[in-house]
Amino acid sequence: MGGEPTTTLTVAKLKALCVLNDLSASGKKADLLNRLLEAGVDKETLGIEVFDEATSTFHPVPEDAVNDEPVMMSLEDDEPIEPVPLPPSSGVESEDEDVLEAEILEADLIDAEDDAGPSVESAVVPLPEKKSAGTPLPATSEESKALTLMEMVRRPQSIAVVLTLILLGAGGWYYVNNQLEPFTADSLRYGDRMDYMITEGSFLASEEYVELVTDQLEDPPNYCKIRLAFQGVSTASVTEGTAAELNTQSSDDRLGAVKIRGGQGLSWLGVESVNEMSFSQFDVSGHYPIASKCSDFTTDTTTGQADLKLKSWKELREQVVLATELEFAATLSATSYEGSAFTYGVGGLLGDLEELSPGLGMVIAPVELVDFFGNAYITKDATGTSSGWEWRVTGSEKIGSTNMWKVTASHRDVRDFCLGYATMTMWLDVESPWAARQTVDVAISSSEASQTSCSGWQQRGVDAVLPEGELELHHTFERTTLSRGVKAIELGKTYDNRPQANDLNPDEDDLVDWGVDSTHLSDNSTSRQHPLDLAMTCIDEFSGVASGAVAALENDGYVWRAVDKQNGTATEWNLSWVDSDTTAGWLNFAVSGTEESRNCEFIGKGTFDESISHNRDSIPKALPLHDIEARLMDSQRYPELTGPDALFTGSGLHDTTRVGYLVVVPGTGFGIDFSDLLDTSGATTVDLQRTWDDNGKDRSFSLLVDATDGRLIGWTDLSVEELG
Repeated sequence: MGGEPTTTLTVAKLKALCVLNDLSASGKKADLLNRLLEAGVDKETLGIEVFDEATSTFHPVPEDAVNDEPVMMSLEDDEPIEPVPLPPSSGVESEDEDVLEAEILEADLIDAEDDAGPSVESAVVPLPEKKSAGTPLPATSEESKALTLMEMVRRPQSIAVVLTLILLGAGGWYYVNNQLEPFTADSLRYGDRMDYMITEGSFLASEEYVELVTDQLEDPPNYCKIRLAFQGVSTASVTEGTAAELNTQSSDDRLGAVKIRGGQGLSWLGVESVNEMSFSQFDVSGHYPIASKCSDFTTDTTTGQADLKLKSWKELREQVVLATELEFAATLSATSYEGSAFTYGVGGLLGDLEELSPGLGMVIAPVELVDFFGNAYITKDATGTSSGWEWRVTGSEKIGSTNMWKVTASHRDVRDFCLGYATMTMWLDVESPWAARQTVDVAISSSEASQTSCSGWQQRGVDAVLPEGELELHHTFERTTLSRGVKAIELGKTYDNRPQANDLNPDEDDLVDWGVDSTHLSDNSTSRQHPLDLAMTCIDEFSGVASGAVAALENDGYVWRAVDKQNGTATEWNLSWVDSDTTAGWLNFAVSGTEESRNCEFIGKGTFDESISHNRDSIPKALPLHDIEARLMDSQRYPELTGPDALFTGSGLHDTTRVGYLVVVPGTGFGIDFSDLLDTSGATTVDLQRTWDDNGKDRSFSLLVDATDGRLIGWTDLSVEELG
């Protein structure tokens, strides 16, 4: 070694001393030793000199005592420190108190450039043996005196302990706090609220999907493609109902729930969830067709703002969605739009697609975790299915300062039925009942390219129900604030005065099996001056001008679509008929006067280019038009349908309200094959519509009823106003 100082300490102990003295711990043994000497560490501590008790002098360390090989650092030394108990205090601790134990993390302190030897491992630090308050202090003498604090810290075994505590206090904290614990989703509570941002929002619709947007416009442009770009802020919340909602209950056990009427007009208790969205950017761009092709270039771009509120009600006992309401207000250029769409069941922004693919509507708001995951354990590689979605936990990711589980989900029905794709990525925080961050990518298409892997029957089903064109939706939700309510929502619980099954559907005797031999759905309304039964008596008078319709209805034909319209003192009826040979057409005429002295006036007729199925056996039993009308006019069942801005007055229909029905049976009609969509029975619906002017605003209100059981399916209300 020449003239260089030598030490009995190992490389690991020298590195530990460097750490304690805020020195670099890299380099070889000689570098570490020189660095510590330059920092003023005494030679005895560094193992360069030893103290001779006999002569009271220091001597250099013999070279044969030096070991240059790296060794394992232990937190225990050959000569442990004698524990020094604290002086007794007034509060004597119990001898039964548990002794704390610290488990030390492994630490590798050997530099690669030093040696390729084994890594340094730490061990468990044994705590001093517990002493009682009465244990005497150890006697001191010249031969055995108490160590000073500096002497204790400088001892190698103390250095190892301090170094381990440093690792626990820094690296150990980082390690522990970056290991996510598995969890199950926390139940929603009444009063929960999460504010979040909506960014990178885009919506594209082409061909028939354009109607999802333009149907809300009074005079829609002839767009073949439409694009929306949007962003803004939003709030997801759970309404905390008051005791006033429980006036039919014998106790406050269900406090927090709200009353909601179902499609039959009966009252239920449910959980009300609300999503309010305010879009500071809501830009609409349209494409027009050019030479029978949709232009690739945007022709119209309108900048505006929009506010949406989406409410849904989930019944307490069966946990099904009883109703969904969408309220919207938008200003585009100089036109203001306001309206609402109320659906008994699942509904919302994606129209009939939510009926075709249950669960698809989840993409429009942050996912409720307990609704989506149930009691599933959220941990690495966990998988499951929910409402048509297949999900998997792919790992963890840090969002802001919080580590969260990352989950990917794909909608199985959209994929398997060749509708396109629908995917979500969610980041889950144990503190949040909603996804803290969520990205959505949906693409639905009727193109043959997206159906190449589908079987023939699947393609026929897609062709029958899927609109022509494409639909895309992309956006990101990200939490900004979260506040929790107090009372957890308890689902699956019954309650007083819950409607029973026999309260919902009409009696069998109330249904009419008119498909056996009648020509039309029965209608003997007393609220309308010229019901359908009266109007059908005019048919024989049109044999000279509408012989095809008259002949069909006199034989085995029937009316599968009928709608009326008030025109002063007369009522116009437009009837669509089909003969047994599937020829079909329409007949338009007016009826005026009374039953005793009626007047019939022919207006027009026509035939349909497409054949319509004739299938009496599949016409279902249904409630007559006048019975459905009476149910809807009951303000106790459906208070929203009566009033100046609705369909009914206090005593009847508004003059501008129209009534009609539609029968669909398995088979082909207008190029659509319904055989795969209907069972042996068809479907019958009743629709009411009203349009009117309200102080310069164009107003419209329409609803749909399932005539086979009298259930109200839903309604829409729209107001359009030109601002300047």
